[in-house]
Amino acid sequence: MLEVRELDLPGVKVVVPKKNGDDRGFFAETYNKARFAEIGIALEFVQDNHSLSAETGTIRGLHFQVAPSAQAKLVRVVRGSIFDVVLDVRRSSPNFGKWTSLTITAERGEQMFVPEGFAHGFCTLEPNTEVLYKVSGFYSLEHEHGIRWDDPALAIRWPLHGKPTLSVKDEKNPFLKDSPGMP
Repeated sequence: MLEVRELDLPGVKVVVPKKNGDDRGFFAETYNKARFAEIGIALEFVQDNHSLSAETGTIRGLHFQVAPSAQAKLVRVVRGSIFDVVLDVRRSSPNFGKWTSLTITAERGEQMFVPEGFAHGFCTLEPNTEVLYKVSGFYSLEHEHGIRWDDPALAIRWPLHGKPTLSVKDEKNPFLKDSPGMP
């Protein structure tokens, strides 16, 4: 059984698989193609990614890929917690430039579904946080883009206590207005 709810942006969903627990721990089915199709996520995931962020306050993103290598993502945390952000980068969308967020924890087991046409990023809330995500398209350097995490036009309220830890690539991401976005 899956608990599903839509967030503020159409198509962006939170999926919480049921955990069956006993004195040994728990078991959860985190992905089932047929069950996900029933809730409107009917696509083929082709790659799994796994990140470890050692420091609290590490920001990864905001990332997206354009056609023909656009990606939908199914994001979950297996250790720690994150402040997860999804940004609409579809220039033709009435929601272009709008974002939504959710705190995702390993303990609660939430998953964020990010459709194609949205940039994704997160900030770690605990040390040694591990994030797994399925993607519907293979990684393509040629089609990869990013948006600055601190773009003042977006005014994302990151839960930071000091300066974030960023990759060199993410430090150089353009503002949304200077990004190619998606059609």
